[in-house]
Amino acid sequence: MSFVIGLVVTMGCMLGGFAALGGHLIVLWQPWEFVIIMGSALGTFIVANPTKVIKDTGKAIMQAVLEKTPKRRDYLDMLGLLHVLMRELRSKSRTEVETHIDQPGESPLFAAFPNILKNAEVTTFICDYCRLYIIGNIKTFEIENLMDEEIASIKHDKLKPYQALTAVGDGLPALGIVAAVLGVIKAMGALDQSPELLGGLIGAAMVGTFAGIFVSYGIMTPLAYKVKVARTKECHVFLIIKQTLLAFMNGALPQVAVEHGRKSIPAHDRPTIDEVESETLNGGVAVAEAA
Repeated sequence: MSFVIGLVVTMGCMLGGFAALGGHLIVLWQPWEFVIIMGSALGTFIVANPTKVIKDTGKAIMQAVLEKTPKRRDYLDMLGLLHVLMRELRSKSRTEVETHIDQPGESPLFAAFPNILKNAEVTTFICDYCRLYIIGNIKTFEIENLMDEEIASIKHDKLKPYQALTAVGDGLPALGIVAAVLGVIKAMGALDQSPELLGGLIGAAMVGTFAGIFVSYGIMTPLAYKVKVARTKECHVFLIIKQTLLAFMNGALPQVAVEHGRKSIPAHDRPTIDEVESETLNGGVAVAEAA
């Protein structure tokens, strides 16, 4: 919603200011200039990126515009699931815990947190490192290094749409100049026409430069940054899991390990310690008993 509001404010101020200066808005309506600029930008975007990144960019844009990022409820669910799993790891045998880790889709523990379960990446990340803990033949610092490598890889992949959009935004001003040059070429072919017609053609060509710069700095660059913010928040979930599991692997009690994870949550989304205790001690125990 904030993206739409910001876009409306930007367009309103730009068009309103132009009209207040005495300009005619109809002059800015040069559809073929926009076809040249946006079509060229789309073409270069397709050329530069593999199909997977192209599809993920569309998903990332929707995620950013609709602000589908982890919220406080998601963090509470995450900490609740981790608390239940750590309780199981401390109190149950390896065979009993492996049934939850190997088939999370059929586990009543994971089923109690459907928002986490439907995120395959997060679920796999949790299960993989719980499995390593169960095996018991790997040092904690080795697990930490492995987590860091995987999180870096995940973040690199998640931010590819941001990099792709940034590259397109950087190229749009140049594509606007290309459209303007084509318009000037057209105008040069009408030098024998009236000054009014020639002026209109030159003005139409200048719209190309304006459109390229405005779309780059007024739309594409802010959108790319919004995608970066959304994807960075999504990646931060893995850091919370890392801090929680590492604290547990180093000997902390489940409730203390969960506090390590809570302190890793960004301040403006971080639940209070009372909220986490209520979620883990009450809800978590109920889930474990039901399982």
